[in-house]
Amino acid sequence: MRILLTNDDGILAEGLIALYEELKDDFELSIVAPETEMSAVGHAITLSNPLRVRRFKRNGTFFGYGVSGTPADCVKIGVQEILQQRPDMILSGINLGSNVGINLLYSGTVSAATEGAFLGIPSVAISLNTKNDPDFGFAAKFSRRMIQIVKENGLREGTALNVNIPAVPEDQIKGVSVTTQDLVRHKDIYEKRKDPRGNVYYWLAGETPVEDSIPDTDLMALRENRITITPISFDLTDVKEVKRLTSSIFDL
Repeated sequence: MRILLTNDDGILAEGLIALYEELKDDFELSIVAPETEMSAVGHAITLSNPLRVRRFKRNGTFFGYGVSGTPADCVKIGVQEILQQRPDMILSGINLGSNVGINLLYSGTVSAATEGAFLGIPSVAISLNTKNDPDFGFAAKFSRRMIQIVKENGLREGTALNVNIPAVPEDQIKGVSVTTQDLVRHKDIYEKRKDPRGNVYYWLAGETPVEDSIPDTDLMALRENRITITPISFDLTDVKEVKRLTSSIFDL
């Protein structure tokens, strides 16, 4: 089985290396990932600059291809130009930090999986819910289960899976939930600062929810130390609003 590994934390990120080490003996792995960190770039692609591709080594051995672009760039150029054979699956991660709720719109990790779905390749994004002292061991092992789930059940065309792993010991994980995306609104918190020359700049320092999270969503399940699996699609159409506008405004 041919699997393309990618991420948004960079080709030498610990999470990607953990994924590679877990799977390398049983799958035909290829790595095409950003050569530097590309977190929170969303589904951006590079148009105004050339994409440069470099061969990266790890421990003196070829490891993968580093791309001077975004995670979506990596999937596009990996599938269409770099790899000699089309992958059977794409795994994006393991991301440092969760990707739940509205953060799915910003996440490069998730966008890489969404791009894979757009290209018709079963794709999974995997994230670990911590920013500090990560232990990717269990998350890497759980990736095997995700491969088996997709292999046995398939995915509806155009659908990717967004997976989040609680950053707790394995015996404290309370199960697996197939969830919906939490849609709670957040208020961004910016810190206003001055540089040594007296120029004002702003640093995004955090988010605070302005309403309660919805039960059984990815955010709530992850808070309960449950692994979340959220099917996502690149179709952004609001079907209910299409029907409402058609019937009530245009009277068609």
